[in-house]
Amino acid sequence: MKISQSSFVYFNYSIQDAIRHLAHYGYKGIELWGGRPHVYGHDLDTQLEEIKVLLNKYNMVVPNFIPAQYRYPSILSSLNEVIRKDSVRYVSSAIDNAVKLGAPYVSLCPGMALKGENLKVAWAQLRKSFTELVRYVEDKPVTLIIEPANRFETNLILTAKDALRMINEIGLGKLGILLDIGHMNLNGEDFKETIETITRLGNVPFHIHIDDNHGDADAHLIPGEGGIDFSSLARTLKVIDYQGFISAELGFQYTGDPDSAVEKTYHWLVENFRK
Repeated sequence: MKISQSSFVYFNYSIQDAIRHLAHYGYKGIELWGGRPHVYGHDLDTQLEEIKVLLNKYNMVVPNFIPAQYRYPSILSSLNEVIRKDSVRYVSSAIDNAVKLGAPYVSLCPGMALKGENLKVAWAQLRKSFTELVRYVEDKPVTLIIEPANRFETNLILTAKDALRMINEIGLGKLGILLDIGHMNLNGEDFKETIETITRLGNVPFHIHIDDNHGDADAHLIPGEGGIDFSSLARTLKVIDYQGFISAELGFQYTGDPDSAVEKTYHWLVENFRK
């Protein structure tokens, strides 16, 4: 398996410097965060070739593109059609950037139905948005991966089971699942059981985000600094011969000194997932 890191932890750096720093610490993948100052909308259209040259120079790839989501600037489940349609347009522009930079995946977040809104209606709105985005990528070399969240971020898709329900309702097409280990811990999901369920289906691609927490908040800690027991995850990935990336996604608290955090994370992942 290969190791990558979300560029978000270099929030105070250019995306070019984020690539340079992560390459220095041994990463072979960088998940591009689609918010400012990184790869938002058309901000970096004139720099995309420079970014591709840098990735090639350091033999790095983009395993996943992460549009800035959750609350702002998109709400794909909104009952307000103006907001929902604008959110689809925004994610579509992120998909365009992902394609230009060679990312095979673009992650989709479910968002939150507002207080008092009917959850069935919000689910239908989210399904409509996902369906429109699936149609948008039909002729593009990219797969959309739904990221189940946690109770602080969504009341629609909390678990892998919820994501599979959405995929079944839409039809597989170009849909998969992003398993965020921190979210799974908050939700009480069993790593081994969940991965084996997805693997048995045989046709649902999945990708992994890894970070740590103490089970009470989505803290996005350096793996090993929270309360998660990652041993069953490591064993399960070894058993199924997982060949994809395992991508760290560190929190805002590390943006003041990202280098030490990403270096520590890299060595921890090598020690615990490459034995």
